[in-house]
Amino acid sequence: MADKRCAIIGGGLGGLAAAVRIAGYGIAVDLYEQHDHVGGKANELHMEGFRFDTGPSLLTMPFVLESLFADVGEDVRNYFTINPLAQHCKYFYPDSTEITAFADSDDFMREIATKTTESAANVKKYLSYSKGIYGLSADLFLFNDIHEFSTYREQGSPKTLLNLWKLDSLRTVHRANTSFFRDPRVVQLFDRYTTYNGSNPYKAPATLNIIPHVEYNMGSFIVREGIYRIPQALGKLAEKQGVTMHTNRRVERIVHANKQVQGILVDSEMIPYDFVCSNADVVTTYRDLLKDETSRDAKRYRHLEPSSSALVFFWGVRGGVSKKLSVHNILFSSDYKEEFGELFDRKVCPRDPTVYIYCSSLFNPADAPKGNENWFVMINAPYDDGQDWEHETQESRKRIVHKIDSLLHIDIERNVTCERITTPQDIAVQTMSHRGSIYGISSNSRTAAFMRQRNRSKRYRGLYFCGGSAHPGGGIPLVLLSGKICADLVKRFEL
Repeated sequence: MADKRCAIIGGGLGGLAAAVRIAGYGIAVDLYEQHDHVGGKANELHMEGFRFDTGPSLLTMPFVLESLFADVGEDVRNYFTINPLAQHCKYFYPDSTEITAFADSDDFMREIATKTTESAANVKKYLSYSKGIYGLSADLFLFNDIHEFSTYREQGSPKTLLNLWKLDSLRTVHRANTSFFRDPRVVQLFDRYTTYNGSNPYKAPATLNIIPHVEYNMGSFIVREGIYRIPQALGKLAEKQGVTMHTNRRVERIVHANKQVQGILVDSEMIPYDFVCSNADVVTTYRDLLKDETSRDAKRYRHLEPSSSALVFFWGVRGGVSKKLSVHNILFSSDYKEEFGELFDRKVCPRDPTVYIYCSSLFNPADAPKGNENWFVMINAPYDDGQDWEHETQESRKRIVHKIDSLLHIDIERNVTCERITTPQDIAVQTMSHRGSIYGISSNSRTAAFMRQRNRSKRYRGLYFCGGSAHPGGGIPLVLLSGKICADLVKRFEL
């Protein structure tokens, strides 16, 4: 195996996970990252004594991460600390309702029953429904490449295929949620989970109602030292496995002939490899690295609807301005359907945005100067389609400040001491994501799960895909699983 050579393009979580596992098979692995550090979207920002995670802010399914380390004889606890959250999130509504999503299921159900017109029994029934979707679909759709015929011969797959109707793909998320709940506040709370993969609850299939199970029944977690410690640790783990890390090296092209990968072009030098794993955005891979804009896959993927993006304000804030905040907080809009119509149909930032506030200094005081807090303030934004982002940013900032002032009853403007802003256009440039979409394609159709890029190319022999724009999708656990699936396919087809 030692004579096999693999190039991995991109040092995001998917590329790092693939590198660790492929190197574990005895293959010589070179990882190329265009920046001077790894991480991809999971990065960090330092500003005037404040530290911010710039991408993912929540860890779910930590067993995926733990198994990655364990499979190469390492203990994740030697690299960082994973702690469960006592509160998943706090929700603030325009009518002044405040709901705390407690990690303890009994407490959460009691909270819903106390603050809304729904019963605890309805919430319990809903979470059981969500668990059922996970039980039927996880092995087939999350842990394997659904495009490989061999996947359907695996144990459990026939059961899933015979029970596809239970995956609830014929209803939208919103329609399914209104069948369980009558209180619009609870419907909105559970509709929100489609934003975890950048989609619209009024269009996305109810199969995405798998997500509440992952958070409520399986738990949500924090990395005490910050999410960015995950890619940092994976970089160290990769080097321990013998991976050669090439930072500040941008791959210019994937070299191929007769539909067979031959290597990569870096600094105008052709470097031969037996196979290549692209952790770059799928559209970027086809357009820029393969120079392919005409093949069926290239054209199909380019014309699929991108996921939503984000407009993020990193604020250093004087501490103690609001005693209401938890680590994760949502300030809901008054018209959710209108908000998603603006995002996906009219492609503008919402006039009444739902605002997400993440404050890691509440569990790690080192993330802010003493007496201060680091606020990661985000709204969902449309993908970059040529909007005037300076105008969109200015108007959105006014709306965010107004919402924080009205729902949290504080004058936030007077308490922001420093600021940095990231727009969808910035995300596109910094992470090479197509149009700044965070999760590749949206899931705003019944067949979206099957349209996502497969992990092994059918057109180019020796080419593999991992990362948030490939199967199974975005978010920390799924991106890590994309790396595992990619590595498993390399083992099967290259060794």
